[in-house]
Amino acid sequence: MRFGTARFGQGPGEAGRALLQECDVPLSGSEHLGELGDQLAIDLDVGLVSLLDPQQSRPPGEEGRIGWEIAAVEEVPADGGEFHRRSIRCLKRDFLTGEELGAFELGKLLDRAAALKAGRGERLGADSLAGRSIALVFEKPSTRTRISFEVGVAELGANPIVLRGDEMQLSRGESPADTARVLSRYVDAIVIRSGSHERVAELAAGAEVPVVNALTPLHHPCQALADLLTLRERRGDLAGQRLAYVGDGNNVARSLAIAGELAGVEVVVAAPPGYQLEEGHEAKLTADPRDAAAGADAIYTDVWVSMGDEEQATRRRADLAPFRVDADLLAAAKDDAIVLHCLPAHPGEEITAEVLYGARSAVWDQAENRLHTQKALLELLLAG
Repeated sequence: MRFGTARFGQGPGEAGRALLQECDVPLSGSEHLGELGDQLAIDLDVGLVSLLDPQQSRPPGEEGRIGWEIAAVEEVPADGGEFHRRSIRCLKRDFLTGEELGAFELGKLLDRAAALKAGRGERLGADSLAGRSIALVFEKPSTRTRISFEVGVAELGANPIVLRGDEMQLSRGESPADTARVLSRYVDAIVIRSGSHERVAELAAGAEVPVVNALTPLHHPCQALADLLTLRERRGDLAGQRLAYVGDGNNVARSLAIAGELAGVEVVVAAPPGYQLEEGHEAKLTADPRDAAAGADAIYTDVWVSMGDEEQATRRRADLAPFRVDADLLAAAKDDAIVLHCLPAHPGEEITAEVLYGARSAVWDQAENRLHTQKALLELLLAG
């Protein structure tokens, strides 16, 4: 069964209405509402929401079916003529690893991020999320992630509610699932930075609103969006670009591999034994940093000692020392290659000050682009 895109002002067909209502019809207290995706396998397009396989690209001629329209699902009435607000929530989308996006949709998100960046002075998107509230949960200290999300939510017209982990009952044993159920009654989305990816996944499973992974030990997908926008700004079309990630094969490297595969970027990860990324997502793995840097359009690194790694700091610095990004390694890349770092940086460890603050560094643009790509992401997840 297949439904075409409903344009703004156009109600969905009766079949679509029935399916959507099935996701949220009033039931007796003992009955359980099943997820729409579990009840019937469909390709349902509702403005900017697509339930296609996230890896599946749109066939030629159908690309326009993903856009920045108002999702017609909001116009599905209940039996008595009232709108089911939760009908849109049964179609809620999370952003936990980056694999939730398709290639075309990722491109459109980057387009929108670039437009929001260019139009920031004119307050482009200032009413996109007017009247919404978004919970920003930080279990770990944060600079770029907290500020970029808090400012971005406000610039989209929504109300950011910043919560530290020690301010919530999560710190006293309340389950992530129960926390998600409660927050879903108050806010329109949850953004969380956590020391446990499993906790974030449990939160998302229990939430009726979109959940965004702002960082976990396994994935940093919001960072990867900013990385791709920066690479596109500096180097042009992403397809065919070569990005060399040098150092610890961590959450940043993993998210780059996922996003790079979608964008057509060749991601090469150079790391020593014991620090290498697992195989997958077409990332090329090597133990030789110069091999990774050869002919690269960008060289990327991250800190060697992340939060939680402090007890192994001495060993990690010794193991990763041959993977420092310096002028010699940069010389192996293309003459106009750029340097990326997700920050915070430790000059003299994973990167030299000469390179970090040099003319080929795009690090500060990269940090700024967290703001613009996250705004585009929140629009994608909520502005229907």
